[in-house]
Amino acid sequence: MVDRLRVVDERPRVSNAVEAETLIEAVMETLGALSHVVGEETGLVKAGRLKDAMERETRKAELAGVYMKGVEQIKLNAVALARFAPDRVKRLKTAHLAFQDLIDLNQTVLATARAISESIMRDLAADANRQNKAPGYGPTATVGAGVFARPNAGPLVLSKSL
Repeated sequence: MVDRLRVVDERPRVSNAVEAETLIEAVMETLGALSHVVGEETGLVKAGRLKDAMERETRKAELAGVYMKGVEQIKLNAVALARFAPDRVKRLKTAHLAFQDLIDLNQTVLATARAISESIMRDLAADANRQNKAPGYGPTATVGAGVFARPNAGPLVLSKSL
């Protein structure tokens, strides 16, 4: 779908309304596909399915590259596009602003997931390094067999599903 609309020429010149509409529609289609992938990634991260979200990274990077090339082509032909297809240019601007909002949400979700995972790792490290003291037997009491006791002994559970 998007693959067939990739522009071979890196610097195409728009000289009529048909070319203007074709260029804008190609960029809009790429933007729609990219928005879909970013939306899926955001939903998967929110659901805690990080492995599934990571699988979208290759497609997202590919679509982002195609989209950026399209934006560059739009910029190079801004005057012609404004003259030949002003309504479609407005539609593209609106879609781009909506995409920016989606990216902001995606970045917020990713930052939250990162902060939570860092917090979990900090808490695990603190728990693993905490001295096991027997309560009520004085400040020097340890659990176990004196000098041979493992001060950090205890169960450690880590979920590999995330």
